Amino acid sequence: MKINNISHVFFDLDHTLWDFDKNSGLTFQKIFQMNNMDIDLAEFLKVYEPLNLNYWKLYREDKIDKVSLRYKRLDDTFNILGHKVKSRIINKLSEDYIDHLCTFNHLFDGTIEILDYLAPKYQLHIITNGFKEVQQGKLNNANINQYFKTVTNSEMVGVKKPNPKIFNHALNLANANIENSIMIGDNLEADIMGALDIGLDAICFNYHKENVTNGIKFVDNLLDLKHYL
Repeated sequence: MKINNISHVFFDLDHTLWDFDKNSGLTFQKIFQMNNMDIDLAEFLKVYEPLNLNYWKLYREDKIDKVSLRYKRLDDTFNILGHKVKSRIINKLSEDYIDHLCTFNHLFDGTIEILDYLAPKYQLHIITNGFKEVQQGKLNNANINQYFKTVTNSEMVGVKKPNPKIFNHALNLANANIENSIMIGDNLEADIMGALDIGLDAICFNYHKENVTNGIKFVDNLLDLKHYL
C-alpha cells in the first residue's frame, strides 16, 4: 500500500544501507593480519557481534562513552575467548579498526537500485548514531553520498536515537515536517520506536528477521520499499 504525501525519506546507515556486519568482519580480518594476531575470525565474530550490539545499546542510553565502547567490546571478546591481549594492543586494534573500517564498503542488496528509484521522487536524508568521523567516510567511499540532501549524526546533536531531539534536529535540517516524512531503519528501538514516538511514520528493514508486531510496517528486502513509496 503506497504511502501518500511523503516528501522526505530518512534512512539509518549502518545495518540498513551499509552492510555493517560484512564490512566489520573484513576489517577485523585485515587488522588481525596487520598486527600478526592468530585469531579464528569466525569464532571471534560469533562472540564480538552480540557484545558490540549490547555496548551500542549502552552507548545509546548514555551509560558508556565512545572510548569505553571501542575498548571494552574488544577486551570482553578476547577475555571470553581466553586470549590474553595487552591493553596497548587492544587500544591499537581499536584505532586500526576505525582507520580501516571505511576501506570496505559493501552495501545491502538493492541499495543503489532503491536509492535510484527514490531519489527523483523524494528528498533523501541520513540519521545515524555512528561516529561522525567514520560515517561520512562510509557514504563517500561507498559512493552514495550524492543521494542525500542532509546527514544528521548523533555527535552533532549530542543525543542518540531514539531520543526525540535527533529526529527533530534532522527534520529541521531538512526543512521537513513530521507529516511529510518517513524513517527507514533496522533497529526497532532506536529507529522505529524512536520515530513513531514523535509521530513520524516508519518502516523497519527487517533483514535480521525479528518478530515485528504492533502493526509496524516492515520489509525484508530494500527493494520491497517500492510497495510503500
